[in-house]
Amino acid sequence: MKSANSRLKQLAIWSIPVAIIVFVLKYFAYYITGSVALYSDALESIVNVIAAIAAYVAILISMKPADNDHPFGHTKAEYFSAILEGAMIFVAAIMILHESWPLLTSTHLPEQPGYGLAINLVASAINAIWALILIKQGKVSHSPALKADGMHLMTDVFTSIGVLAGLLAAILSGWAILDPVLAIIVALNILWQGWKVINNSVQGLMDVGVELEETMRIRDIISSHAAGAIEAHDLRTRVAGQVTFIEFHLVVPSKMTVGDAHDICNRIEDALKQEIENARIVIHIEPEEEAKLPKGTTAVPIA
Repeated sequence: MKSANSRLKQLAIWSIPVAIIVFVLKYFAYYITGSVALYSDALESIVNVIAAIAAYVAILISMKPADNDHPFGHTKAEYFSAILEGAMIFVAAIMILHESWPLLTSTHLPEQPGYGLAINLVASAINAIWALILIKQGKVSHSPALKADGMHLMTDVFTSIGVLAGLLAAILSGWAILDPVLAIIVALNILWQGWKVINNSVQGLMDVGVELEETMRIRDIISSHAAGAIEAHDLRTRVAGQVTFIEFHLVVPSKMTVGDAHDICNRIEDALKQEIENARIVIHIEPEEEAKLPKGTTAVPIA
């Protein structure tokens, strides 16, 4: 757990200088070309810098241990970072639209386009590599902030590729209007991505359960390690940042001792924690009169 947290903090803090470097490169590409499309791309990179800082702060807060005021920990702090990132994406999109719309009647082509496109391409390559790292580690570590940051960076990469292709077409064709049109398309795409980031974070704040495939895996683990019990039912899960909360009722024979029932619970808990990182488990022991399987409910039979 400690090493995983250390890895998350390292990735989060390195995201800040990476975002700053990419922003500087993209802004320089805009500076030497005067392209409003490249300006829109650079403007989105400012969001990346703010998002990287917010993600780092949120991850630090989420790692704080549980206390009297927060008995379940601080893991949901990461969702607030992702929501902030989504809000900043909206702001960037509005700014891009504000700058681009009046230029639809422009006949000005970008200056020194070769240098500008080359610099922007280098910045996009850095973004792509870092985005893949963040997405992979965000999924492995169940970090909403890290995953959201990586997904936003990957969106930025696709946006940059579209901008580069469109600007190249504008230069070759001489159609200057393609520059502001591309910027507007970028803004609309950013709005859509911002909505997805916010929506995913809100779902996390509302205690969304694990995905169906993961639920079935949890059921199988319980079933495989509950020898001596009768059944398990009323399985419920929720995800809060890096932590997966698992709760269910375990039915045991009425004459079973408390010690034997406790041994079964320990066996199930150990198996779940081994398979699911940062799992927190609550098991309610019930006598056999509480069995639900004969009634055709969603009970989990025990092998």
